[in-house]
Amino acid sequence: MGFLIDCFTGRLYRKIFRVIRHDPSFEIGPLIETITPSAIRDHLEALTGEKEPTRSPDALLSAASYLSQHFEACGLHSEYSPIEGHSDANGSPCFNVVAEKPGQDPSNKKIIIGAHYDTVPGSPGADDNASSLAVLLEVARLLSSMEGHLTPHFVAFSLEEQGFIGSTAYLNTLEEHSTPIFGALILECIGFTDHTPGSQKTPPGLPFVLPDAGDFIGLVGNETSKPIQTAFETAVNTYTPDLPEISLLVPGKGEALPDSRRSDHVPFWDKGYAAVMLTDTANFRNPHYHQPSDQVETLDLSFMVEVAKALAAAVIDLAGLKPEKKS
Repeated sequence: MGFLIDCFTGRLYRKIFRVIRHDPSFEIGPLIETITPSAIRDHLEALTGEKEPTRSPDALLSAASYLSQHFEACGLHSEYSPIEGHSDANGSPCFNVVAEKPGQDPSNKKIIIGAHYDTVPGSPGADDNASSLAVLLEVARLLSSMEGHLTPHFVAFSLEEQGFIGSTAYLNTLEEHSTPIFGALILECIGFTDHTPGSQKTPPGLPFVLPDAGDFIGLVGNETSKPIQTAFETAVNTYTPDLPEISLLVPGKGEALPDSRRSDHVPFWDKGYAAVMLTDTANFRNPHYHQPSDQVETLDLSFMVEVAKALAAAVIDLAGLKPEKKS
């Protein structure tokens, strides 16, 4: 079900997929089938609610604690990474929550899977962005016992709604420590669908019209991000063939299309790293975007499960992951 929109030509065409490559000693299919709607819902219910540093700092901290606890529960080392110069209404530092498997080779490049955990004031943020956090946690659970030539690095960013402050600080820290980076997959509003004709709007400036119904997952990347785009499309075609998916490749860093620059992939683009955003297109589909009505009941859990499966398979492919050897 994958299609590619070439922003250089405005052409929509069906992709020809490569074969997904991984260690043949294990099967990806049974692994990703352990992602369930009930697990997604549990995370959504825990993480939905206003989480904003000036109005609801305690809820922001509670969400960070929930994320950290679940990272730790699946065997990852989790820590709070302070965002220098930024505090909440209680005077406590704002921070990102980062996690990876202990004992990883520091020379391995990191493949970053990230999503922001703050909300705008007045919105419980089920789609924006608890939907992404729920998927992030399930993918982390699946990949936590695997190893490969890239190291999966899971990050929940704060202060995205204030201009990608958390992700910018995180990337600066990686660069200060000369951490090798492969690229990033950023999740931004991935839980809302509407199969009604006319439900999907097209962002201004696109030289084409998006499909009429808001039932697909979108991938937004640029030329640098092609390996990630290809891996995700291949994973969809191989493991979730009923999931409608559309990829958009933008020129440069997306300067000509401002709506392609609305999440935590932007700091990576601006510094020349490969990065993509997975999204349901937010306000171009979801009438609850940034509203008090952005509640769990409006989301499509089955859709989110399929996105999580495709994401996990894509990371396994990109990172060459396989189950760790037992001693």
